[in-house]
Amino acid sequence: MVDTMKSVFFLMLALAGARAGAQTVQDPTRPPAALLHPAAGGPGAAGPHLQSILIGRAPGGRRVAVIDGETVRVGDRVAGARVIAIEAAAVQLQRGGKQERLTLNAPDGAPAPGPNPGKPE
Repeated sequence: MVDTMKSVFFLMLALAGARAGAQTVQDPTRPPAALLHPAAGGPGAAGPHLQSILIGRAPGGRRVAVIDGETVRVGDRVAGARVIAIEAAAVQLQRGGKQERLTLNAPDGAPAPGPNPGKPE
């Protein structure tokens, strides 16, 4: 009986040790660290980083952009600049007397396609 208890104890100890040494699984949908923390380096380190653009389908539809994790519309301020235009693949900012254009890039660094990339023109 004592030998059985010792065997069970060591088996549980071995299983606990195996769990402690197991690797954690990284979330495959998590954005790269450079996008989450632009100060760590990468394309967004020098200034604001355009992450997404949403444009309503109806003529004159709502236009929204996500810059550094903040949802903005035309007229809003972000990173010390005012949003003056939201286009299909870019956002125009005005900081003082200077204008700045943020473009939406595909993950491989190529410019993102315009609206309806699969639709023939």
